[in-house]
Amino acid sequence: MTGSGNHTYLLIGTDGSAVLIDAGVGDGRHLEALAQSLDAGRAHLRDVIVTHGHMDHASGAPAIAREHPGARFFKYPWREEDGKYSIEWLPIREGDRFAAGDSSLVALHTPGHSPDHVALWHEDSRSAFTGDLVVQGSSVMIHATKGGDLAQYLLALERLLALTPSRLLPAHGPEIPNPDALLRSYLEHRRRREAQVIDALEAGRDAVPSIVESIYDGLAPALVPAASENVRAHLEKLKREGRAVQRDGRWRLPDQS
Repeated sequence: MTGSGNHTYLLIGTDGSAVLIDAGVGDGRHLEALAQSLDAGRAHLRDVIVTHGHMDHASGAPAIAREHPGARFFKYPWREEDGKYSIEWLPIREGDRFAAGDSSLVALHTPGHSPDHVALWHEDSRSAFTGDLVVQGSSVMIHATKGGDLAQYLLALERLLALTPSRLLPAHGPEIPNPDALLRSYLEHRRRREAQVIDALEAGRDAVPSIVESIYDGLAPALVPAASENVRAHLEKLKREGRAVQRDGRWRLPDQS
């Protein structure tokens, strides 16, 4: 699910302070690379800003804290997840501004992939550190049974699009130099997927597994759980909008008997 692995981003200022975006998983190679980069920049790690509480972004925080005891750790609160890590999390709020390098980053609450997700906006370069909002060449799973919300996710994409960024720096996959095209393709992909879910309901498919089977023909078994979460996210969105009904564990359109 993480493609080629995780990206974290280290920003070092001329004053010797450094900010790390995302904590990774505590891999020794990451810790060594972080220490080497700080040494090369004659810097100390002041802040670690975690984009959201999923394991591949947050679980490395305790290891970093042991190596850099003076560092502060920030994330948007998600009570169900935050206690998993022995870290004193300092809360991020919408619009918080963080000194980063010789400039600043603005926290944008962008829930949907997870309830606590934030992107970090660097206005000077019109760049955004986007966590798990987008991945070049793939789509993002909306974990409907664990805090994911498709409607909020679509709003987060629209919000990012409205900023007209020049580039996106995601946590997985390469840098995205054409944000407008990618963000619009993401929105269009979700519209097409929603239409497919509605078509499946019209055809009488009333359970998540059968809808997944009709949409994701030939999908590798290992990817079926992720596809099921995405389908459930679409169904929950349609339900809240009054365009789908769930009864006794079965899904249907409102005008179906």
